[in-house]
Amino acid sequence: MSSTTSNVKYHASRAADSKPLEYLARGGFIGYGIIHLLFAWIALQVAFGGSGQDSDQSGALQELATHSYGKTLLVVIVIGLVAMAIWQAFEAVIGESGERNRTAMAERVLSGARAALYAYLAWMAVKVIQGANASMGDNYESKTTGLMSSTSGRWTVGLIGLVVLGIGAGMAYYGLKRKFVKHLNTGQMPASTRESIIKLGVAGYTAKGIAYGIAGFLVVLAAVNYDPEKARGLDAALKTLASYSWGVWVLALIAAGIAAFGVYCIAQAKYRKI
Repeated sequence: MSSTTSNVKYHASRAADSKPLEYLARGGFIGYGIIHLLFAWIALQVAFGGSGQDSDQSGALQELATHSYGKTLLVVIVIGLVAMAIWQAFEAVIGESGERNRTAMAERVLSGARAALYAYLAWMAVKVIQGANASMGDNYESKTTGLMSSTSGRWTVGLIGLVVLGIGAGMAYYGLKRKFVKHLNTGQMPASTRESIIKLGVAGYTAKGIAYGIAGFLVVLAAVNYDPEKARGLDAALKTLASYSWGVWVLALIAAGIAAFGVYCIAQAKYRKI
């Protein structure tokens, strides 16, 4: 059994070192950054213009598709996201450093989660290209409505909300403690821009963490109050903030942080360890 596992890790390690995969994954970071810049723009529109568009990554994909060059760019983004998903799946199997301590295991779990996220976004982008409904919010709300048909289902929804809330807290901690820096080739960064890139990462991860934390809290409330409309993920979180006078400015700050994350992702295309 151990021989089979070692063989799988060996082949996964060789595949992960593929130069074409590396170049595609780096291109994927640029696409991921573009998605977040559009996401930030939509969040600002929600804050000050009352936009009814989905205020999450799927809304950004839909916005991109409205432009003449949009679907072509979406195809390129899909290729990059798939490459990122494959790369992170390999990291989940073999680990980034090869170590076997708790920290390394946690990183492998995070790599698995990232692989799932990138694959999901790629699938959503394909749906947008095909002209199908690709709303993350609608998808979450529909599944939550089905789960809430039973008491055990409502408990499940509440538990999911707590998990999302925890992810948000973890993401903010990850940013504020600069845990992401170990994944960057900081030695290759110009001294004049190194700290600026790191600050973009801090702002980005913190903003996304706050948004996910609010989304998780709303999912818990949805379970308690039997209100599936609150369980629409980031879309519900940002639009709920926009409904309060003070929330508009908090949402504007979150939008700025998400934009910072978008720029940070584009910087990762060059400086991320792959």
